[in-house]
Amino acid sequence: MSFLGVESSLTGRRWVGPSSETDRLAEALMQSAALPRPICQTLARLGVAPEEAAGYLEPKLRDLLPDPRRLQDMEKAAARFLEEVRRKGKIAIFADYDVDGGASAALLIDWLRQMGLQATLYIPDRIDEGYGPNEPAMAELAAAHDLIVCVDCGTLSHDAVAAAKGADVIILDHHLGGETLPDALAVVNPNRQDEPGDLGHLCAAAVVFLMLVEAGRQLREAGQKGPDLMAMLDLVALATVADVAPLKGVNRAFVQQGLKVMAGRHRPGLVALSDVSRLDSAPTSYHLGFVLGPRVNAGGRIGKADLGARLLACDNPHEAQAMADRLDQLNTERREIETAVRDAALEQAEARGLDAPLVWAAKDGWHPGVVGIVASRLKEATNRPAIVIGFEGDEGKGSGRSVSGVDLGAAIHRLAAEGLLIKGGGHRMAAGLSVARDKLEAAMARLSELLERQGAGTAGPRDLALDGILMPGAATPELVNQIETAGPFGAGAPGPRYAFPDMQIGFAKRVGANHLKLRFGDGMGPKLDAIAFGAYDTEIGATLEAHGGARFHLAGRLDLNTWGGRQTVQLRLEDAARAG
Repeated sequence: MSFLGVESSLTGRRWVGPSSETDRLAEALMQSAALPRPICQTLARLGVAPEEAAGYLEPKLRDLLPDPRRLQDMEKAAARFLEEVRRKGKIAIFADYDVDGGASAALLIDWLRQMGLQATLYIPDRIDEGYGPNEPAMAELAAAHDLIVCVDCGTLSHDAVAAAKGADVIILDHHLGGETLPDALAVVNPNRQDEPGDLGHLCAAAVVFLMLVEAGRQLREAGQKGPDLMAMLDLVALATVADVAPLKGVNRAFVQQGLKVMAGRHRPGLVALSDVSRLDSAPTSYHLGFVLGPRVNAGGRIGKADLGARLLACDNPHEAQAMADRLDQLNTERREIETAVRDAALEQAEARGLDAPLVWAAKDGWHPGVVGIVASRLKEATNRPAIVIGFEGDEGKGSGRSVSGVDLGAAIHRLAAEGLLIKGGGHRMAAGLSVARDKLEAAMARLSELLERQGAGTAGPRDLALDGILMPGAATPELVNQIETAGPFGAGAPGPRYAFPDMQIGFAKRVGANHLKLRFGDGMGPKLDAIAFGAYDTEIGATLEAHGGARFHLAGRLDLNTWGGRQTVQLRLEDAARAG
């Protein structure tokens, strides 16, 4: 049964409320944990039992941080790393060009700088070199360095690692491993096939952090002291959220503690990026994923590949400001490119049909730097795994995003093993691939088949899950602060979404290119401000702007704005439906 009777909203979705089981669990939490109802409703939806509530609400690293030595090759990797540090050797860092790769590199650069060493950073160009280590780059680095540390890449790079003659190679990664591993000195990866997989939810920056924890332990055993790792959790938090790692277990502690570190504004790169993003309040996981993360990514997508990593590692405020300004400019350009590709990809996917287990689109000339984010938009619009591919000549480079419960990386790895892809890899929620033009249709058909076996395509593509009903007068800063104690929210732990029923639109105005700002109320009590990002990409923008006095059900998430020391609540509007 639909929530508030909404079978088809302005975005074509059916609204679905909490299940009776979730309601019962919320009641049990209220009785046993003595917590406010909004927190209990959120915890119940996330499946947190009453006896787990206290630990969930206050995740502690000391309780949740795994022993780094649980990961294979960890002791060996940390020992070789420290050996090079002690003899002031030459260390190169080969990183991926996304946020996780950049944050991983910045962690190592920061740690080494505090130990008196300057590392060489190498990030491949997305278009000219593609993802991961390549033979020419690794051979060149090996000729001038004694140790190469590959972060957020390398697990499938057999030939490239073999080309690094004369240097030792350490791989710190989280992407799915193959049946064999490269001939590196150490491959530390929770998603190696010979690992149990219980730490498979870690991003690469978390794996790097664990190696630094192990390095710190080995230093202490030798009577020495290393840098303060707790001060580096801002980078781990950023990478965890931006790489869409599920916020469970130690990841929750990483993000919660990392946000506190970031609020202290000690890292010049993140301070400059926050300022250029006009972030005027304490950062949340939303800011990491949708404000800071896209700007860090912009360099790797359409600009200079190493710009994001250099910003995160920068210790000079003036240099950081210049890099942040450039990334902000690149992010604006990225949005324009993305919009054109997104519109064409959605049109193509709709023509193919949005009810299949896989939604995909491919075309000549689509910029490889935006195919991943467009795939994410398709996934969000359809609630299905999505692949978007840009062709240049006979080879297409694509990226995919998955939905909860469907392991896209494993399916892509299977396709590569079956010879349907030139190469491919990734993890549960995201993957990359290269495919020959003459194998495109066969590859996508086979991928759809593999994903269907995992249950893709069974969820309603147009369901919007809601946690309950609120009235504008109840949407107070106190309520939002209460809800935030159940955070951080993100992948695997979405924040609560509420419906405001039978609302009267008092003010509606287009802002920016395609956003809508409005104010609404029930006609009797207080009014609430709202912002609908991308509203004019759907019927929401035009319909609500020209509301003509009609009343609407509105749905979205609550944000807290701080201005001049005063806190106000704003609804981040995601959907709307005509009332009555």
